[in-house]
Amino acid sequence: MKYIIIGAVAGGASTAARLRRLDEHAEIIMFEKGEYISYANCGLPYYIGDVIKDRNKLLIQTAASFNQRFNVDVRTLTEVQSIDNINKSVFVLNQKTGETYMETYDKLILSPGAEPIRPPLPGITLDGIFTLRNVNDTDYIKSFVNQKSVKKAVVIGGGFIGLEMAENLHDLGMQVSIIEMGNQILAPVDYPIAAIVQQHIRSKGVELKLNTAVTGFEKNGDGILVKYNTDQSIEADVVILSIGVKPDTRLLQNTNIQLGPAKGIWVNEFLQTSDPDVYAVGDAIEFENPITHQSMNTYLAGPANKQGRICANNVVMGNKHSYKGAINTAIVKVFDMTVAVAGTASKYLTRGNVPHIVSTIHSGSHAGYYLGAQQMSIQIAFSPEDGTLLSAQIAGFDGVDKRIDVMSSVISRKSTIYELTEFEHAYAPPYSSAKDPVNMAGFVAENILTKKLNIFYWDEFSKISSDDLIIDVRTSDEFAKGSIPNAINIPVDEIRNKLSEISKNKKIHLYCQAGLRGYIAQRILVQTGYEKVSNLSGGYQLWEACTS
Repeated sequence: MKYIIIGAVAGGASTAARLRRLDEHAEIIMFEKGEYISYANCGLPYYIGDVIKDRNKLLIQTAASFNQRFNVDVRTLTEVQSIDNINKSVFVLNQKTGETYMETYDKLILSPGAEPIRPPLPGITLDGIFTLRNVNDTDYIKSFVNQKSVKKAVVIGGGFIGLEMAENLHDLGMQVSIIEMGNQILAPVDYPIAAIVQQHIRSKGVELKLNTAVTGFEKNGDGILVKYNTDQSIEADVVILSIGVKPDTRLLQNTNIQLGPAKGIWVNEFLQTSDPDVYAVGDAIEFENPITHQSMNTYLAGPANKQGRICANNVVMGNKHSYKGAINTAIVKVFDMTVAVAGTASKYLTRGNVPHIVSTIHSGSHAGYYLGAQQMSIQIAFSPEDGTLLSAQIAGFDGVDKRIDVMSSVISRKSTIYELTEFEHAYAPPYSSAKDPVNMAGFVAENILTKKLNIFYWDEFSKISSDDLIIDVRTSDEFAKGSIPNAINIPVDEIRNKLSEISKNKKIHLYCQAGLRGYIAQRILVQTGYEKVSNLSGGYQLWEACTS
């Protein structure tokens, strides 16, 4: 049996290694148009920022070491130029010699990855404008930064890579500006969580311009002038384009292999394309979102590596191992904060007509009486029918990773918020509280589903009538430091003694700093005859972050 793999990074290399473990006697050829295989793509910004100082640590395997261990014929700097899937052959260019030749196959695995988006803006080819996708890009950026004594950096795009680059360039002592065309950074998360992170970025002295599109670039002495759609501009010594990526499907243009509605390579549950002898993995494929059931891409190393293993199983042993799809669990370090997401954000659930409820809490990373506890904000979305957990988003400073992993497991198994309430965690004061933030998120969601808690959201104040009451149940000192317009202050501990001052004929909207005291006040009022009472989800803290 002869297998050909196109692409030798996460998905391709993972497939090749698993193929060899399953079939010692097969002929396996892996083509890679670049110079490197199986490198740590996610570590590239940290090498530029000198967090990772040894470049060789980015190279998980070399072509020689991969061949020695797995007996795979790895051909780097060798580009597959076309595929003839009717005659089961590929046409290849050896970039080192200029030689072109043909190879036949029994089974073909596609892992061409994704390519960075470079819009045709005026001046985009100027020296000093880079994308970051591979090791060569990293070398170019690092060399340019070191040789040019760069002082001003502009990062275009507020996604994961863009924010990692902004942090690393800032840590090198540069003045950094982030330009984002949308109204928030981090498109996979909802606005409230993004707003919390945006405050943190600005606190570091980084300029963050939202709702701003770049229209072009001009040479400006030794630097670059970055022009905006607002008729403004900013000077830069280096520009990092992090606008996004798209599936690299150019090889399929002259084949009958099917693309999907998301413009990726269509695959079935066995990672098999429309040609039964061709499989595909990684950034270039699309599959059904297990939550919205719409076609989607994912550009994450974790799913690509797991797809490679499943693909190899099916290629060798027949289509027996189903791929369940990805819920896009991801995490990113943004200066001192950590932001993580799993599942489908509320804005995309709304777009996909998926009914859901959103709830936000703030909770400590571990016991408050133990030194170093820091707050994290957790937003979840869940089904109003049965509490099925649909998404989780967390922004915090410590312990974010372990909480999102728990949430991810619940989402991927289509389990409910009731599991969160009973989740048994490892507890000691340095690591958690007796009621973990995961439990607390579940408790609040359960209260909502069982009608013990009625919530409203930070962006609904414009809908509140002037006849309604907005009551701030924080202390008078907290109220004096800042409050929501038109609110009156009745601290929660005094509310039982001031019921005569609160009309039962009005709608009452409560809020506190984080949500807990508002909930307690709501329970007091509801059980003493007040019928129209709601509590602000996420409290004043979230409202302030979203409206600042």
